[in-house]
Amino acid sequence: MTQTKLKLPPANHPFADVIHRLEAGGSMLPDNPENLKQIIGIYKAYAIPMDFYWRDLLYIAERVFLNPLPWFKYFLPKKYLDLPNKYAGKDGAPRVWRGEAEAHPELIDFINKGETGKMPKLLHHLNHDRINMEFAEACMRAMFWHEDINPQFNAFLDSDEYKANADRAIKAYCKSNPVMLGLYKLFPDMFLEQVKQLSYYSNLGLFWEVMCPVFLEMSDLYDEGKMTTVKEAMDFFVNGIFAVAGRPIYHHLYIGDECYEIIPKSQGFTWLYEAALPYVEAIFYRTSPFRGTKSYNAQAKQVPDEQKDFHYGILYADVLPVGMAGIPPTLLMDDMWHFLPDYLREYYQQHSRGEDDMLVQLGITFQRSMYNVTSAVIQALRQALLYPLDDPNPEHLEKNRAFFTAQMDRFLRDEARLQDIQSQDYR
Repeated sequence: MTQTKLKLPPANHPFADVIHRLEAGGSMLPDNPENLKQIIGIYKAYAIPMDFYWRDLLYIAERVFLNPLPWFKYFLPKKYLDLPNKYAGKDGAPRVWRGEAEAHPELIDFINKGETGKMPKLLHHLNHDRINMEFAEACMRAMFWHEDINPQFNAFLDSDEYKANADRAIKAYCKSNPVMLGLYKLFPDMFLEQVKQLSYYSNLGLFWEVMCPVFLEMSDLYDEGKMTTVKEAMDFFVNGIFAVAGRPIYHHLYIGDECYEIIPKSQGFTWLYEAALPYVEAIFYRTSPFRGTKSYNAQAKQVPDEQKDFHYGILYADVLPVGMAGIPPTLLMDDMWHFLPDYLREYYQQHSRGEDDMLVQLGITFQRSMYNVTSAVIQALRQALLYPLDDPNPEHLEKNRAFFTAQMDRFLRDEARLQDIQSQDYR
């Protein structure tokens, strides 16, 4: 940071201190032990429901598919609970988490017992004592709706090749159901639109399959005393982004033992460009207003005219009163509550209203943690597209600063919480 200041004058920006921190290789989130404890604890609490999310998203995309009555799509079969995570276990390549590749033991225990004790899955489901897959589906729909953020992927969804692949898959799936085949002939575009959405189920599932072991490994490193700063946590993300950037994004349908490649791996879509970056833009920044709070009526002018100006993601969420954001963070907050590490529960009991206020507190912690993840994405983009932070050329450092400044400009809106997370009093 001292070297950078010798080469560049101080930034002239409301978030100048944050820009200087980024130029020094740091995070938007202040680096202190309290923030580190919060974000690592919430990463662990997020990773376990995420282990369910990615498995169920793939199950829906690959097996449930166009089932007209998908009543049990949230009831994961054992085959998908045992599905090895490609980045965990002894066969992980790369092995991001040192744990086992099957579903996390705490997740299995919660599926069996929930908070109300051992009973049939249907009773747990009806009692809402379960993982809220509706949150995962809301994330998927946000990515699907903000189609401008994923141009190459969406261009393929509109291509003749994709339509031909989808046509084969639909006909194979419906071949023993003359009613559905008849409906397909009458409303082909309706079926095609559903398949496109299912391709986003697969996209998001493959994205979260990577993030789950990343969060779990960070939690283990913290428990072992090997992750001691917020910067180290951010750098772990940056390194992880580059380690798995080329992971294929695809969509396969399985009917019995036969595989139909709707989006083949050979198409060349990758984890970084077709999943990770669109996810951050759609979920962290944009999403859409919490239902019932804004009117889409053009005359009302309550939402921006352009989708690119939407600002309802977790980075802008007002967690305090009702968890307001485009994607209901209250569903995720409820999921994370089941898996909070003991040290985070104890921390929350020391502040505000103790356990009565815990969902709000963990929601704000989650917001802090996502600013750290966003910082990793910003640093990774700078590393991929621009220049090293210690580049000796002042012109290169100016370009880095212009990039960081443009990123900070997105947080000048009154709704942004970047200023709030600079203080430990934001609870």
